Amino acid sequence: MRKDEKPILSDKKVIYRVSTVSIVCNVFLASFKFIAGIVGHSAAMVSDAVHSTSDVAGTILVIIGAHLSSKAADKEHPYGHERMECVISILLADILAVVGIAIGYSGVMKIIDPSTIVTPTLLPLVAAIVSIVMKEGLYWYTIISARKINSVSLKAEAWHHRSDAFSSIGSFAGILGARLGYPVLDPVAAIIIAMFIMKVSIDIFRETMDKMIDKTCSDEIVNKLRGEVLSVDRVEHIDTLMTRQFGSKIYVDVEITMDGELTLFEAHKTAEEVHHLLERENPNIKHCMVHVNPDEETVH
Repeated sequence: MRKDEKPILSDKKVIYRVSTVSIVCNVFLASFKFIAGIVGHSAAMVSDAVHSTSDVAGTILVIIGAHLSSKAADKEHPYGHERMECVISILLADILAVVGIAIGYSGVMKIIDPSTIVTPTLLPLVAAIVSIVMKEGLYWYTIISARKINSVSLKAEAWHHRSDAFSSIGSFAGILGARLGYPVLDPVAAIIIAMFIMKVSIDIFRETMDKMIDKTCSDEIVNKLRGEVLSVDRVEHIDTLMTRQFGSKIYVDVEITMDGELTLFEAHKTAEEVHHLLERENPNIKHCMVHVNPDEETVH
């Protein structure tokens, strides 16, 4: 069995479980909010319902991404398919952008033509409260799972839930204001929702692009790796340590200096210790390359 086969299968199971819960909850919320928005005459709630519908589409994309990225390496893709998860995250960001633009446009049109604004009933207000509670719960459930397996697409999905919770707060405020005698606040809330959705879309796109262009890991991760390398006997110091993100995984290249009088066997054994230590202590490391340099001062 390949080193990363078991973790990949386990990650896939987590993503499927979280995605199933997400789809069920979002289908319920989208249906409830559409009905509440239409029957209750609330543009903000209809916009919120569209946002929830995009959640369902996004979750389906996450499942597809998990399936594609879990495929084993093959002749045409010797480094695996982990970056397919990034491709899916970019699609998710695109969906959010389109939804945000559509919601914003609708809100602006209603403000331009106030005659189309109708005071919402109580039902959309109830729907907003239900949505806030459920979406915030889904956010925490998803983000905890995402951090556990370091899944970029699940993190994107979690923030999608959080954005829906905030958009529902905006809906609640707008609907409440409209019912208190300021009907224009309903489409204003819809526009605020659109702006928040666009921000989340941009954030997801930026994070995903970092993983697509081999950006280095955070200083916290790099310093942790340095400490682990230096904890191995015979390692005198680190010449270079480079990391690059590969989807939800990490590649590590490290050059270490050791006593130049060591035998080839001893140097190789120490390099293997470094290699296995890093991969054992950091499950998200897909591969670690260790190069040994001799300490010239010890060579006679």
